[in-house]
Formats: sequence, structure tokens, C-alpha cells
Amino acid sequence: MKSKDVETKNRTFTNKCITKLSRYQAGTIFCFILFGFTNLSAQNTKRDSTHGGVIIDRFPMPPPENDSNKIYIDVQVKPEFQGDISKFFTDNIQYPDSARQNNIQGSVYLDIVIEKDGSISNITVLRSPDVSLSKEAIRAVSTMPKWMPGKQNGVPVRVYVNIPVRFKLK
Repeated sequence: MKSKDVETKNRTFTNKCITKLSRYQAGTIFCFILFGFTNLSAQNTKRDSTHGGVIIDRFPMPPPENDSNKIYIDVQVKPEFQGDISKFFTDNIQYPDSARQNNIQGSVYLDIVIEKDGSISNITVLRSPDVSLSKEAIRAVSTMPKWMPGKQNGVPVRVYVNIPVRFKLK
């Protein structure tokens, strides 16, 4: 058969199917043909009593995670420090003597977890110009007051936050 004959035959078959089916069923058939769905479970379909056909309710969604210890990277409502974070660091950072004597300055990048109650945990140094600056940044961050926790779907969740702590000699 020529490709034109096959195309005409397919169009005729499709038109016959569509005339015999309700518009909902035709949409379902179209989805099966277009996307190659051949096995649709009963939980993802429902009967349309008005038209007597089967329609797709929705594509299968993964079950929601019930893991209360999951740590999010990006959330709908981000955690917030209550107050001015730069003022907090200015008031609470004590420049290490060894770093001051060796003229070491720069930024310490920390990764922390803001817990559901706003407390801080899992303080990790990502990058630092010196060990003494890292230790001081960890000490200062661990003394921070509670934050407003991040929220996902209106529920407080654990969230990673990256904090740069700058050390600059005057």
C-alpha cells in the first residue's frame, strides 16, 4: 500500500471511531493514540454517566511524601531571620586573633538547616579562607535566635539555607 492510501484508511477508521463515541471517549482515544497509553488503570478513570463513556480523570501522580525529616532546598515560603542579620553578625562576631595577626579576611559560606520550629541545625562549612574564621562563623551562627520557619503548602518544613559570613579587617 502507498502511504497516501494508508493515511486515507487511517483517517476513515478514526472518523468512524469518533462518530461512534462521545466527545469524551474520542478525547481518551486521541490520548491513547497520541501518547501511546495502552494500559490505563481503573483508579485513573471514571465513568461519565451523561455520555456513557470512560474519561481520564487525571494522569497518575506520585504519592505525597510523608517523610517528616525531608530537608527542602526550595519552598513556597522561605525561612526568615527576625531582624537585621548583618547587625547580628556585627554584634556577635569576634575576629580570631590568629586571623587578625596573619591579615586573613574573606567570606565563610555556611549551609544550615532551619528546622520546623525555627531553630538552626546541621551547620556545614562550604568554603572558607581559614579554619579560625570557619570556627568563629559556626560559633556565631549557632548562637542565632530562632528564625521564622519555611513553609510548603502552609506546613512548616525543614529547609537548607546558605549564609555568607564576611570577615573584613578595618
